[in-house]
Amino acid sequence: MAIDQAFNETVEYYDSWIRKAVPGYDDLFAVAKELIPFTPEQSVDVLDLGAGTGLFAGQVLEKYPLARFVLWDVAGRMLDVASQRFLDRPEQFRYVVDDYRNLRDAGSFDLVVSSLSIHHLEDDEKRELFCRIHDILRDGGVFINIDLVRGPTSVLEDFYCKNWFEKMRGAGASEEEIRAGIERRLAFDKEALLEDQLLWLREAGFTDVDCVYRNFKMGLFFGVKGSMSK
Repeated sequence: MAIDQAFNETVEYYDSWIRKAVPGYDDLFAVAKELIPFTPEQSVDVLDLGAGTGLFAGQVLEKYPLARFVLWDVAGRMLDVASQRFLDRPEQFRYVVDDYRNLRDAGSFDLVVSSLSIHHLEDDEKRELFCRIHDILRDGGVFINIDLVRGPTSVLEDFYCKNWFEKMRGAGASEEEIRAGIERRLAFDKEALLEDQLLWLREAGFTDVDCVYRNFKMGLFFGVKGSMSK
């Protein structure tokens, strides 16, 4: 099954599932919003890669009500849900159904965000994408990526995964939901080490690079192009 088909099939329950599947969901996205260095009255241009149903974009919109968004995802049905979420703001949202490995002539942006998506790429594709993101950001722009982190040893990876599944159960996920999530993970996930992801961001030209938040398998990565806005 192709990745677009697999995620299109989750649209009916994705939003409720992701809150169970991401430990510390509210804290994670709260920190992500704190990292955005612009003032709330600015009409920043935002690109959301692997935007899905628009959950991350919705978080950004709460802080930047005048922002303009491009939501980019290979799964068209996911973006259909996003378009309904932002139905009352048609002038602020544009939707692109495409693989973001084809990210060309996308325009320029102040902020690029992504959540739980880029780990579907091979490592060399991640590195190339980070370079493209750097290219389309304006000076002072930032890249915020919420993504999975592979444990540095097999023992730690196994421990992190067991911890993750227990947290899912604690959040109310059923065994069937967890099994389906594991199946998608085995089929599509290509997780990278934390230090490799930081290295690739620096190699792409980002400054002030860090993993600002870490919760076992979940990492919040941050990078600036040029000088960060004060």
